[in-house]
This record gives sequence, structure tokens and C-alpha cells, in this order.
Amino acid sequence: MFSGIIIGMGTVRSIGSAADTAGRLVVDTSVLPGTPGHGESISVQGVCLTVVEHTADCTSFDLLGETVRRTTLGSLGPGSSVNLEPALRVGDQIGGHHVQGHVDEVGRVTAVEDRGDELRITVNVSPAVHETLVPQGWVALDGVSLTVAALAETTFSVALIPTTRQLTTLGRLRVGDGVNVEGDPLGKHVRRWMLAREAFTPTFV
Repeated sequence: MFSGIIIGMGTVRSIGSAADTAGRLVVDTSVLPGTPGHGESISVQGVCLTVVEHTADCTSFDLLGETVRRTTLGSLGPGSSVNLEPALRVGDQIGGHHVQGHVDEVGRVTAVEDRGDELRITVNVSPAVHETLVPQGWVALDGVSLTVAALAETTFSVALIPTTRQLTTLGRLRVGDGVNVEGDPLGKHVRRWMLAREAFTPTFV
């Protein structure tokens, strides 16, 4: 579990094949406090990954095929910047919202508008994700906890303050870029329940 408050940006050192996985991702995680231990969870660009190995300042993670298909991690290369957040511990302050690190899909940036005091980002998503969002509700983009500023038919918008632009990868987004989207877990449960209710056919005796 995470809060969507990014500790800092790490740098991808390498990404390549590994036995029984779709790839081994190695990231410079020196911005994180302490030394990541084997088996710990770290959010990398919004994706919950398990620490396989830590050497010097670099942490290694194994990527499964499903992770590569569902997220943007497969498009990373050496030198890519990634948002990093260690898993929450009991007693930690939750400054954002409960983020699971389970990405729903890759959304596509359709507009980037610099309004001076804020950067407005608009993202296109599938109906399945769009239906879990509400205005002023929660959404995580590349692991960053954000508030839904506006909803349109197939898109939603968020507003980035200067600090978010500077301290995360979101300030570098351009039209056409893919972003890891995680909708509100509560919204997903409600949507699932409503779909099941609609499909239910009562049997009368």
C-alpha cells in the first residue's frame, strides 16, 4: 500500500531479460531513505514491484509479462526517470490517498495546458476506468496521488502544482504520452457491484 506521495525520482540503469520473467529492471534508488531489503515493495512509476536485489545505490526488480502489458514499464530504457515511493509502514502519515500500485491501464495524454500557476493534464481512458472516477475524487497517475479536476465523455483532467511538476515525471508529459492510471479502489468496487446487479436475473418460484 502506498499514499501517492513521491519521495523522489530514480533513474533506470538497465532493463533486460531475466530467467522466467519478462525482464529485469534495475533502478538507481539512492533518493529513497534507508536500504531496500529483499522482498520489500516499492512503487516504481506507480507500479508495485518487489525488491529482488539491492547493490550499492541500485535496486533490481523482476517484471512479469502482465506487468509489461498493462503498464508503461516496458517502454523504459537506460536513463529514463521514474517516480519512487516506498511502501507505507504502520503509523506513516497518508498525505495522498490509498494507492495499491495495481495499475488499471495505460491512459493516453490528449492535452497539456500550462496555466502559469498550474499545469492541466487531460488523459483519455477506457469506459471501465472512466466509470470509477468522480469530480474531486482520487486518481493516481504514474504513482502520483491527484485530484480529478474535470470529467468529460472519455477523458479526465488533473491540475499539477509547481511542486508536483518539479518533483515527479508528470511535469515532463507531452500529448501522446502514455501514463499508468490507477482508479479509485472504492469506485471499482461500486462499479463491479452495479454490473453484477444489472446482470442478475431473479428466479421466481
